[in-house]
Amino acid sequence: MSNLILGVGEFGASNSPADVVKTFALGSCVAVILMCPKTRTVGMVHVALPEAKINPEKARTRPGYFADTGIPALLEQMGRMGCDPRGRGFIVKLAGGARIMDPNNTFNIGKRNALAVKKVLWKYALGAVAEDLGETYSRTVAVVVSSGEVILSSPGRGDWKI
Repeated sequence: MSNLILGVGEFGASNSPADVVKTFALGSCVAVILMCPKTRTVGMVHVALPEAKINPEKARTRPGYFADTGIPALLEQMGRMGCDPRGRGFIVKLAGGARIMDPNNTFNIGKRNALAVKKVLWKYALGAVAEDLGETYSRTVAVVVSSGEVILSSPGRGDWKI
């Protein structure tokens, strides 16, 4: 088994049954997990901010950093792997979007990220079948390509699935 590790603002996809697609320490960031049953391909993007307009240069070099550029970039990559490039027939799951170091909800980055991700998905007529969003703790997300199983973990909370 090998891991495809995604950092903040990165995206990737695999159709190798031996792979696990994984990202660590989602605080206010949101992991968008796309699964194409037809090709048994799993993709994920680790979104840090809602909109690319705040930093167009970063959006060009790291499109996965933003919801509005990361999801289309992941769909394009999965399209090159034989999936429908518009996401038709995909299974979508979401995780993250927590309130971390923002006890008074001053910035609401986690909530803003979750809403931005959903807005972009709606443009593609996609919606999540499962999500684990919000709260005040970070999450690590691992997706087993062979089964499509999505496993979340957080220090002191153990593992759970969505």
